[in-house]
Amino acid sequence: MSRVPSLSSPFLLGFDEVERALSRVAKAASEGYPPYNIERIHRDGDMPERLRITLAVAGFTRDDLEITLEENQLVIRGRQADDKDRMFLHRGIAARQFQRAFLLADGLEVRGADLANGLLSIDLVRPECERIVRRIDILSRD
Repeated sequence: MSRVPSLSSPFLLGFDEVERALSRVAKAASEGYPPYNIERIHRDGDMPERLRITLAVAGFTRDDLEITLEENQLVIRGRQADDKDRMFLHRGIAARQFQRAFLLADGLEVRGADLANGLLSIDLVRPECERIVRRIDILSRD
């Protein structure tokens, strides 16, 4: 794994996980299927501000799709079985498999998923955090 120069600074301690995450993201960015959108949905009434990932999964049923959260990685998999009873004269729509992964920040929660009109939507929320300021006492060793 090549090191990112900005993360090798002696003032950035404990960022090994960030470096590994950047490496995973760079690898996943080259995947092009299925296409997706990410949008920010503003606070509405008692619903908090959230993010929505929408994937175009036309032809996939709910049973063909699987969403898992593996540590901080949201993984969406699609598997279609090839129908052996159908005989195609032309096959332009392939029964294909996919895996799309998104690395989530700490504290981001998956609120739910919905499949409608060939679009799989996954809502994410980040709970409001309290700002905590803590004073550190300095001990004197005489």
